Amino acid sequence: MFFKNTIYKEILKKIKNYDTIVIARHVGPDPDALGSALGLKQLINDNFKNKTVYAIGNPASKFNYIGAVDKLPEDLNNDEVLLIVTDTPDHRRVDGVNPKNFKNSIKIDHHPFIEKTCSLEWIDDNASSACQMVLEFALETNLYLSKETGEKLYTGIVADTGRFMFAYSTSNTFKLVGKLLEKTNIDITKIYDNLYLRDYKEIKFGGYMSEHFTITSSKVGYIIIKDDVLKEYGVDPATPGNMINNYNHINEMLVWVTATLDKDMETYRISVRSRGPIINKTLENHGGGGHIYASGTRLKSEEEILSLIEDLNKVSEEYQN
Repeated sequence: MFFKNTIYKEILKKIKNYDTIVIARHVGPDPDALGSALGLKQLINDNFKNKTVYAIGNPASKFNYIGAVDKLPEDLNNDEVLLIVTDTPDHRRVDGVNPKNFKNSIKIDHHPFIEKTCSLEWIDDNASSACQMVLEFALETNLYLSKETGEKLYTGIVADTGRFMFAYSTSNTFKLVGKLLEKTNIDITKIYDNLYLRDYKEIKFGGYMSEHFTITSSKVGYIIIKDDVLKEYGVDPATPGNMINNYNHINEMLVWVTATLDKDMETYRISVRSRGPIINKTLENHGGGGHIYASGTRLKSEEEILSLIEDLNKVSEEYQN
């Protein structure tokens, strides 16, 4: 607890010392990345009216309801700016800036440690989400928590915990969320609608995915989705990865993988989930990483995908034995 008390104070001190703050998160953002970055921006704006805060990175139209991202002015002097990176374990996945170009920077992240990215780092891989960490920081430093901040943070927590079904949901998660609800009186029904309402084309596409998983004897399920299928159903390359948690309760699969061709990037987007086998180290060996039960990467070819599947087969077999 001593470390945490210290890190809260150090982060708050740095925020107070800078007039301009840039907040970044990882590429290909999910609700936790956007919620933590935009929620932290709102938190700072609400408590320090004289500061200029930019939450940057490429927008994700699917999650526009969380908030809009900012563009950095071209004449920004990095030496006079505090950079805060949320939900990102390594510098190559930071969207919009290179942390190495900033003299003073902070990382707030719940992924297992990969590399030192910022001058001050708060890493808690027992936290359910980066949004949980921002919420904890706000509560422990007695900062004012507005309804708008609460909505953004609750959205990220719910998304990363799968509505509190995953093992990352600890007693601390529920304690912090309870305080958030007490202080902000947010409309959780509206948040769930934003997160889980789907266009009918996505429901039909989910049916296609369900019918086309290949399941190995080692209980690894995978599907490779090409551009023609995406066009047929009218969905984008991010859709399969966003739907991966729908397959969490299939008895025949302990590990499941979506591999979706992104023609613009000329790579396959790989999302992997597990209901037991630890997968993040395997994904690190294939240029990615993440949590022990939820990881991802990008691969160039079907051959690389099948190599990953073979490695996941081994992990799954070891787990079962």
